[in-house]
Amino acid sequence: SILKRERSHIQLHLQPPLCLFAGSSLVYKQIHIYHTVPRATATTMLATTSRRQVARAASAATRVMSTSSHVKGASQAGKGPIGQDGRHEIWREDIYDHDNEPKVKRRDGSYASVEKLRGFLNYERNPEPYRAPLERIMDWEELNPVEDHERHHTKVEKKIQAARCMDCGTPFCQTHQGCPVNNLIPEWNNLVYNDQWQEAIDRLHATNNFPEFTGRVCPAPCEGSCVAGLVDSPVSIKHIEYSIVDEAWNNGWITPRIPATRTGMTVAVVGSGPAGLACADELNQAGHKVTVYERADRIGGLLMYGIPNMKLEKETVDRRVNLLREEGIDFVTNADIGVNVDVDELRANNDALVLCMGSTKPRDLPVPGRELKGVHFAMEFLTANQKRLLMTKDGTLESKWEKDHFITAEGKDVIVIGGGDTGTDCLGTSMRHRCKSVTNFELMPQPPMERASNNPW
Repeated sequence: SILKRERSHIQLHLQPPLCLFAGSSLVYKQIHIYHTVPRATATTMLATTSRRQVARAASAATRVMSTSSHVKGASQAGKGPIGQDGRHEIWREDIYDHDNEPKVKRRDGSYASVEKLRGFLNYERNPEPYRAPLERIMDWEELNPVEDHERHHTKVEKKIQAARCMDCGTPFCQTHQGCPVNNLIPEWNNLVYNDQWQEAIDRLHATNNFPEFTGRVCPAPCEGSCVAGLVDSPVSIKHIEYSIVDEAWNNGWITPRIPATRTGMTVAVVGSGPAGLACADELNQAGHKVTVYERADRIGGLLMYGIPNMKLEKETVDRRVNLLREEGIDFVTNADIGVNVDVDELRANNDALVLCMGSTKPRDLPVPGRELKGVHFAMEFLTANQKRLLMTKDGTLESKWEKDHFITAEGKDVIVIGGGDTGTDCLGTSMRHRCKSVTNFELMPQPPMERASNNPW
């Protein structure tokens, strides 16, 4: 309708739809600025404006080349917006201009302030990379780079990535197709873009009890359902999520929330994995007195013993558990319900009993050779390894380590059957054990490297 109204004033030579979409801002700019100008005058102004734009672009390019010391990754200029340091290249007006936000390189090579209207077109997807493979397989630290690591993204780069969220009309990322807990993803993306990090953690906590866990170990189906992924790479949602919660912890914004009133009701929660902890958190905030029972010697369940340290640092788990303690939740370890804790006693002493146990019975393969020595279930392997790491850190390895139950892959040819998350954990653990070789067998076909045509959302 805009084009019809303005046809009498400006003759627009439109390209095919795809080109029109890619250059839509230029068309809109012409319409909005010149729609009240007669055709002859408009043509002259457009021509003049075009020359001015070319001149400005040339001038900007000259400034960038002459001040390459001010530009991160300046040698990559003209080869895409990402510089040698793995971030979008930036440019500042003056060597002393560090108080204001820098100009950022766009896909077309120009430098301008970060803007969100066309962010998904102007900027490339650039999630924070993991630490280099040869660096990380030498230790058990997290894959994600710490704050002072050279690969850790700056606030500017995080704002750029948040600007790629296109504020689409139907955000499939936060529906049941994209996020099991219905995170308000477009909202906290926009808050990060506006540098409102404290408000962002409030919106993140509105739907997610433990974003520091999901931001690290969730397979991010939200990114697979991102609308921007239909025409380009999806928004780096997972990276933004754990950046928000890490920023909140670092700034002391996550503090104990003590319920103002208590209901007088008591609840026993059996199991301290992610389900049990989330359940306990919700019930405690409702005012009930909650006690969590865990069979193992540490709280966390799958978070503590099932997920390896390089995916989720156990200090991260302990930090949240300690916060829940401060909020009034009691934890009991080494409590094997039905063995050393009477279930009837639990039911009699509490108003409600919630079962949040995981399945500890593995899926077996009844095939010839299954009984041979050296064939183990994944959780036996992963749990024993994690216990050894924790005892080493606590200084109790010599006194508590059950060496006979430890499974090592050192110097061995390892085969991992199953290519899901657990299989991946076994691969990473075997490599850190210095195995001789490792091979992965997977029943399903290899998934595509990019979104398949039969996966529109």
